Amino acid sequence: MGLTNAQLREHLDAVAADDAIVAAAIERCGYPEERIRSTGYRTLLRTIVGQQVSVASAAAVWNKLEAELGEDMLPQDLLARDFDTLRACGLSRQKQGYARSLCELVASGELAFDNLPEDDEAAIAELTRIKGIGRWSAEIYLLFAEGRQDIWPAGDLAVQEAVGRMLELPARPGEKETRELGERWRPHRGAMAIFTWHTYNNAAL
Repeated sequence: MGLTNAQLREHLDAVAADDAIVAAAIERCGYPEERIRSTGYRTLLRTIVGQQVSVASAAAVWNKLEAELGEDMLPQDLLARDFDTLRACGLSRQKQGYARSLCELVASGELAFDNLPEDDEAAIAELTRIKGIGRWSAEIYLLFAEGRQDIWPAGDLAVQEAVGRMLELPARPGEKETRELGERWRPHRGAMAIFTWHTYNNAAL
């Protein structure tokens, strides 16, 4: 599971002990709340369903899928449905391709969510074999579902913006610079990522 509130506080306090800027930001904005998702393929299927649509639309599609496939929503059950059935649930041709890619990898045993590599980069490479799952989605899964402590989604615009504000940079840093700036917060970059989302809409920062 993801990092708990207690772990977030512990990790952020460890960072703040060596970084006065982070300590001041925590003082102004407080600690973030935990963001925890379930481990397993359903979480990534839900990610695919939610791509480029509103939260309400994604929830409606998910409910239709659950009604069609059953609460367990097994990979082989989705693979057994034809195009029109899944289209009626709200899945476009592109998203059906992504969903089938995920389900095929899981059903064949090529991708085992309970046995992802311990090395973060290797785990990201494994997850991005799924069509439609890029680096950001893989990082979010590893952070929110597995609670990996040093995940740093430097490509996230909110992370970039919050880091730029916190460090008082003249402009929002790009992905490469954000990745480099995050090195100072190892091995607790996961907690710092969650903290940046917490501060992104906080007027105190």
